Amino acid sequence: MKYREKEQEQQTIVILGTAIFLGGFLTIAIDLRLHGLDQIPTSLAIAADAGVFLGYCLILWVFKENSYASRTIEVMEDQKVITTGPYAVIRHPMYLGVLVIYLLTPIAFGSLWSVPVFSLYIPLLVWRILNEEKVLL
Repeated sequence: MKYREKEQEQQTIVILGTAIFLGGFLTIAIDLRLHGLDQIPTSLAIAADAGVFLGYCLILWVFKENSYASRTIEVMEDQKVITTGPYAVIRHPMYLGVLVIYLLTPIAFGSLWSVPVFSLYIPLLVWRILNEEKVLL
């Protein structure tokens, strides 16, 4: 799997996404250091753990259904539009899986302060999807 985006706009999106990811985990660490683990009920944290697991399962299902799935955006010769599996329901199922993981991870760790940081990934993902559609056209 390739890890380097060819498109400048996608490179910017990846850098910003990495910053949000690192900032989110740094915020989790600071939050837990300052406020401890008692911010979120255990049952909610366990439910978030299950949601994170399901997000990963969705991503694995995407890779099973779509042999063209990749971290980078590129068009390959004879590439077909996938309409089976999760693609029968949603256009970008891998991004949905990532979004579920990003939004539930802070709750799974018991950190309320990091939820807004990870939520910054929502507009970034919208930007990535819109740019990806433009590149694929």
